[in-house]
Amino acid sequence: MGSHRAESTTRVRPSRADSPSAPAVPRPAPSLPAGRLPARPEPRRRRSTTALGRVGVLAALVGVTVIVPVAEGMADGDIVVGPLHDQAGLPSTVTALTALPLSDLPPTPLVATDGSSRLRALADVSRDAERSALPGCDGSVRAEGENGLLATEDLCTLWDGRTQMRADAAVALAELNEVHVARFGTDLCVVSGYRTLAQQRSVKAQKGGLAATPGKSNHGWGLAMDFCSIETSGARWQWLNDNGPTFGWEQPNWAVRGGSGPYEPWHWEYTKGVKADGEYYG
Repeated sequence: MGSHRAESTTRVRPSRADSPSAPAVPRPAPSLPAGRLPARPEPRRRRSTTALGRVGVLAALVGVTVIVPVAEGMADGDIVVGPLHDQAGLPSTVTALTALPLSDLPPTPLVATDGSSRLRALADVSRDAERSALPGCDGSVRAEGENGLLATEDLCTLWDGRTQMRADAAVALAELNEVHVARFGTDLCVVSGYRTLAQQRSVKAQKGGLAATPGKSNHGWGLAMDFCSIETSGARWQWLNDNGPTFGWEQPNWAVRGGSGPYEPWHWEYTKGVKADGEYYG
């Protein structure tokens, strides 16, 4: 008799993947409470990064194509905003400034080191307008006479009611004083203006070498001024140096620190008048 192998009883169950014909069993839907509807899927949010990027690019283009040329044109004086009009019909700078009251001026040092300042405009306004910085004083009249012997009627009295100056120098100083009031709230403090020949002799006797020879002092022409010590230090001193020359008032070269004469910060002169008619020690 021939022998035979016993048949294996182990069977391999086919996997679900191996049996394509096996039906898919659906999963049951989750149950919801009674009366509640299934939530709608949230709409996908659009990313704003791209939009913001485009806005940034557009803003940059506007800045380059519009703002930069306008700024450059303003610097060159070529840009005019608004419709063009006949320039002849526009008010002059002096006319426009005349309409502004002095109290509207900013209470700060107004003059730049380059000399182009609103202070000069204010001086022009006060001369052109129908008013004077020193009422009753005509700055266009030139006093005649000799040093220390000027006629009283040819002099003008300052805001303190006692100090006198030659008319043109007095008006220029009064204009400077107006702006000083706007800046500090008080008048310029003055000690001495015009000196008669007798007064010059008295000062010379008291101060010796610190005083000019009688008859040779610009105080005798009504063109020199001595300020109080409050004006020769701190913020007021700096302001006076920045703004005084704009109105023609300066400390002469001999009186500055290191000058040819004694240092006298209080002594200032109306330079234009001194060069024309006074004792000029330039």
